[in-house]
Amino acid sequence: MSRALALLLLLAAPAALAQNATLSGYVRDASSGETLLGATVQATPESGGTAQGTVTNTAGFYTLTLPAGRYRIAVSYIGYATKTEVLALAADRRYDVELRPEDEQGDEVEVTGDREAEEENRRIGVTTLPVETIKALPSVLEPDVFRSLQLLPGVKAASDFSSGLYVRGGGPDQTLILLDRTTVYNPTHFFGLFSTFNPDAIKDVRLFKGGYPAEYGGRLGSVLDLYNRDGNDRHLDGTASVGLLASRAMIEGPLPRAEDGRSRGSYMFAARRSTLEPLLAALKNADIDGLPDRFYFYDLNGKVGIAPTANDRVSASFYAGRDDVVLPFLEDATVNLAYGNVTGSAGWTHLFSPRLFSTFTLTASKYYSRPTFNITGTRFESPIDIGDVSVRGDFEYTPSQQHTMKAGFWVGSLDFRLTQRFAGQTGFSPRLGGQYAQAYVQERWTPSSRLSVEGGVRTSYFSDGDHLRFEPRLNAEFRPTERVRVQAGYGRFYQYLSLVSNGAFTAADFWLTTADSVPPSYGDQFVFGVKTNLTRRLNLDIEAYYRTMRDLFEYDPYIPDPAGLPYHKTLRFGDGYAYGLETLLQGQVGRFEGFVGYTFAVTRRRFPDFPLPGQQAYYAPKYDRTHDGNVVATYRLGRGWKATTVFTYGTGQAYSVVTGQFGQRHSPFTSANGTNLVSAFNQGRLPAYHRLDVGFTKEGRFFGFADYELQLQLLNAYSRKNVWFYFYRTDPDTGLLDRVTVNQIPVPLPNIALTLNF
Repeated sequence: MSRALALLLLLAAPAALAQNATLSGYVRDASSGETLLGATVQATPESGGTAQGTVTNTAGFYTLTLPAGRYRIAVSYIGYATKTEVLALAADRRYDVELRPEDEQGDEVEVTGDREAEEENRRIGVTTLPVETIKALPSVLEPDVFRSLQLLPGVKAASDFSSGLYVRGGGPDQTLILLDRTTVYNPTHFFGLFSTFNPDAIKDVRLFKGGYPAEYGGRLGSVLDLYNRDGNDRHLDGTASVGLLASRAMIEGPLPRAEDGRSRGSYMFAARRSTLEPLLAALKNADIDGLPDRFYFYDLNGKVGIAPTANDRVSASFYAGRDDVVLPFLEDATVNLAYGNVTGSAGWTHLFSPRLFSTFTLTASKYYSRPTFNITGTRFESPIDIGDVSVRGDFEYTPSQQHTMKAGFWVGSLDFRLTQRFAGQTGFSPRLGGQYAQAYVQERWTPSSRLSVEGGVRTSYFSDGDHLRFEPRLNAEFRPTERVRVQAGYGRFYQYLSLVSNGAFTAADFWLTTADSVPPSYGDQFVFGVKTNLTRRLNLDIEAYYRTMRDLFEYDPYIPDPAGLPYHKTLRFGDGYAYGLETLLQGQVGRFEGFVGYTFAVTRRRFPDFPLPGQQAYYAPKYDRTHDGNVVATYRLGRGWKATTVFTYGTGQAYSVVTGQFGQRHSPFTSANGTNLVSAFNQGRLPAYHRLDVGFTKEGRFFGFADYELQLQLLNAYSRKNVWFYFYRTDPDTGLLDRVTVNQIPVPLPNIALTLNF
């Protein structure tokens, strides 16, 4: 009986599939040909019934499998006019769509709300940040991806002088950063003040704050996935921006067209360089202390893509950036920081069938740093080199509208080198690395318009130590009403790397890897969320999370000389946890648009024998913020003017309170300053942090040949002196302990920039 039933189902399957038709294609910007990631495609039966929908993937491609019939197709994306068309589906059909920005809409385009286009952005733990928003926000020195992300609930900043992402209780090393599917290891500029990502070159910014799906792996906390612009395949286009502190330029255009007039592809090149040097020279002439003797940075981005067939696209992209800083500090001391990143990727997307989409990527990433310290004539060097070469393959298969399957692999080789030289003598000099392999499979099941479940498993292997691990993932979403969605997620995550941060100069940060007797770190994440549409243009999102962190490893600071010790003996091991509640109110009311975000969060770490031998207590790391809130608002004044304001508040960071100092007079074994006495580690709190930034933007035509955008900005508008850290010293006259306060941006900081789009 069972065999007969199985045979009947097998024979019936082709007939059932024959009643379905697959609608697939790309969604692009009509003015540039750029693919739109996360665009929504909805199909509503013309005869009546429930609409079915999907979103475009990271290549801008979508697939909808539907019963044969006539449908009203609606394609939408935030900031673009929705396009609708009635199609008859009797067999598989390719349907590429071009959307126009709302200010370029034509008669055939219907303008509707943006609500449908928010589906992908409001998945659990996911945030997509438009590049236009990044450019519009008041910024320190430059519009910056990381600085903008730090305004979101659950994402924190260490200080005004750090662009590191501290996401849901994790340090910067717990966030996987990908540019065109290539890992970037230290994407910072100017002591970490802002990131290496030029907003002119970036097309899409997507942050998975936690509970991310099985297609990503390698980090305990979160994933930041960025993609370079493909380039305008319709006409030559460009932009140039001149600022007080940095300037940028970008050009893009089509490659020569084929004989039949079809576009062969496109290119994009972008450059950014500091223009701060004249200002620094003027300030140094005014005898202002603490300024660099030399400083510059640059970024170069490029991407070229060709489409040999309608089902194939081949692309190559690169990034190169460098910082060079010479900074005097204290007396008779200088630090020279020269560091940078070089990345490259070659990708091929291929459509095997309307239901099977694939992406193959060859990646290469290199980070180098050459920090040199000269202290009273003694030279200390710590060159760092990181190399990563890999091959990736990702497949997306849609057998029916209820099921979407993904699978893929990622194999590569890592090489980390660190050498410490003091006064010409080589000390700690580990060479770490190994081969890694990862594979995943996941499926998204949508049994009804109200319920969807996504489950998967990822397996990972690292050769140094022969570590093999399995990582299950599960997310679910239920919609009790059209306006409310309830979400829950769980995942286990492994990390084979650990970042040792200098704390003062990111150029001196280096990575450690797992090995024999050094197991990978791992953790579990639990996420629960409720997201609602209060009105058509006002959304409220609430997410709670709890996560664990086990087998954390880092360099042991209590070992005076690690040279000659086995690698695992130079490390210490610990654990931690974090939990929090995030609230985001976002939308548009009249001429106002923006968001209000608030986070209540707790994160703790514990390392045996730290801070004192025998202690096992948890402590708050410096980036722990109990309360964190941001208000970002834009008001359209009219006549091309708009005003943007950003207000930020956060609990003061944890620090160890110095309660006194002791020393032995006339002793050759103690310094003249003695030894500081401190309270329990990080049990004190700096004063609360808060700051107001304001900016005005004017848009218009520049002498009839280009569109211009003039930005006038003021950072720290009411001159808040937020404390960066306390520095303790002994007064040479009184011999008493003196606390010196080092502030962050202590005064209002103006910025002006002019951008031309031609």
